[in-house]
Amino acid sequence: MRILLLTATNRQPAWIVDGYEDYARRLRGRCTLELIEIPLAKRTAGTPPARAVEQEGERMLAAVPAAAHVVALSERGTAWSTPELAARLDEWTAIGAPVCLLVGGPDGLSPACSARAAEHWSLSRLTLPHGLVRVVAAEALYRAWSVLEGHPYHRA
Repeated sequence: MRILLLTATNRQPAWIVDGYEDYARRLRGRCTLELIEIPLAKRTAGTPPARAVEQEGERMLAAVPAAAHVVALSERGTAWSTPELAARLDEWTAIGAPVCLLVGGPDGLSPACSARAAEHWSLSRLTLPHGLVRVVAAEALYRAWSVLEGHPYHRA
């Protein structure tokens, strides 16, 4: 299964890059995780935030493969436990299409991206910094995949 993590972002600190890459490297073989960074829209004092969100959403949707199963990450989405996420991964594997996880920029995810999503996943009810979202999502995916593969990483 190919999972694409699409995130509207600017340059991230080294600890974010290292944390994400550590978990993404662990997902190999039948499940891979790829990061696609969508450049943030230019923001000026006169730019309406909704316009920036719309531009980022257009770029994000352009990067989504046509047949992909799309999941929007949002604090208003459904929170899944590790076993529930493992069950989702199992279902997504059966679909046979790439899975695209969408993470909005500082002003959120565009309405068009939310509408395109088949599911909405909440990592937390907290609003998390965008860089941290990629690390937490990568770790959660690795832990859930470990459950499916029967590895001892998850000790529930």
